[in-house]
Amino acid sequence: MALIITDECINCDVCEPECPNGAISQGDATYVIDPALCTECVGHYETSQCVEVCPVDCIIKDPNHQESEEELRAKFERITAGS
Repeated sequence: MALIITDECINCDVCEPECPNGAISQGDATYVIDPALCTECVGHYETSQCVEVCPVDCIIKDPNHQESEEELRAKFERITAGS
C-alpha cells in the first residue's frame, strides 16, 4: 500500500529528502507522495523513512492504493532496475 500525506502536514521539509525513490514532492498546499513511486521503503529499509521522521504523524497508508508486500517489492525492483 502506498502512503499518503494528510492535510495535517506542516511543510517542515524533512520527509522529502528521506525518500529513497523520490516519491515525495511539494504539492500545492502540502507535500504529496506519488503512489507509482512509493514502496513504503520496501527494498531499501525495514520501515518507511518518511513516517519515521515526520514530526506530526501525518503520513498514513493510502486506502486508494492497496498493495501487498510482494507488490511493493516488485515495484521496488522495477524502479531500481536501471540503477
